Amino acid sequence: MNWAWLYETASWAGMPFHFWTGVMVVLGAIVGSFLNVCIHRMPHNLSLVHPGSHCPVCLHAIPLKYNIPLVSWLWLRGRCAFCGTGISVRYWLVEVLTAGVFAATWLTFGRESWVLPLVYAVFLSGLIVATFVDFSHFIIPDPITLGGIGTGFLSAFLAPELFGTDSSVEAARQSLLGAGVGAGVVYGLLRLGKALFGRQRLKLPPDSRVVFGEEELLLPGERVSYGELLYRKTDAVVLHAARVEMVDRCYRNVRVRLTRDTLQIGDESFPTGEVPGFEVVTSEVVAPREAMGLGDVKFMAAIGAFLGWKGVFFSLLGSALVGSLVGVGLIVLRRRAWSSRIPYGPYIALAAAVWVFVGPPIWRWWWGE
Repeated sequence: MNWAWLYETASWAGMPFHFWTGVMVVLGAIVGSFLNVCIHRMPHNLSLVHPGSHCPVCLHAIPLKYNIPLVSWLWLRGRCAFCGTGISVRYWLVEVLTAGVFAATWLTFGRESWVLPLVYAVFLSGLIVATFVDFSHFIIPDPITLGGIGTGFLSAFLAPELFGTDSSVEAARQSLLGAGVGAGVVYGLLRLGKALFGRQRLKLPPDSRVVFGEEELLLPGERVSYGELLYRKTDAVVLHAARVEMVDRCYRNVRVRLTRDTLQIGDESFPTGEVPGFEVVTSEVVAPREAMGLGDVKFMAAIGAFLGWKGVFFSLLGSALVGSLVGVGLIVLRRRAWSSRIPYGPYIALAAAVWVFVGPPIWRWWWGE
């Protein structure tokens, strides 16, 4: 059989449009399998390539026949083939979602360009990882945010049609502007939120024991890392303690104030690094609170690098609307308290995805352009 046609560009260009839709579905499923690896490993700073796919419980390497996207999870009925441990349905859903997203980019942009579907598929893949990681860990990994900024700028330079121009220089300029606007606006909102809502009072049951560990604050039913609470020098955890128990001493009825550098107990001060840990008995903790995090700042910069400044404002307004509706709905359903943390990245990601497919026409209609 003559296989020369596989290497002829004209042969591929002559394929039916929906042949490529199928190709994008398969490619998306394969990429979705890799995104599951990213979602699982990135929050823990683990390598994405070593070790290979394996069961996290029995550590058995997963052979290819049990690692077929979209098929293997259904075939194995959501369980490890070797130890029978349940496999979260999230793995299958991410593969389905990614396959659908890849197909959608081709169906939307494939008739005008073969480059745009691929660029947007890469962008939306990053949004998928950011969404699932933020929901689980309240962080957006730097490889997604900082890597997204660089990838967006490079994509604009190599595929200027991303910004509706033939000039690589103009597209790169628009990408940098979008990244700058995205980071600047969200950082401004972060600082404003800090000024207006920078503290939260956590009411605890009477005589609750709170543990100040070396890396975490352990509240009843919750652990919070100091990195989240005290990433600014001005941030502080403050409380009045009925009792403070340290390794070599004990205090009663004193004020406790912890910052990144200093621990104050009553009239005494200690360098934070010299105190390995201690326990307090209290009924209230006053802790720093963020309207948004620095991860959201970098995330919006990455979105701006791909979508430009208009996409930034659309994503901000859309995410505020969706986040408000979801947050109030959860509170009404008593699934979440007013003071609970809500990951904001997924709402930004959803609004950015909407912009990709229908945002520009909505923008033109709204502003009468």
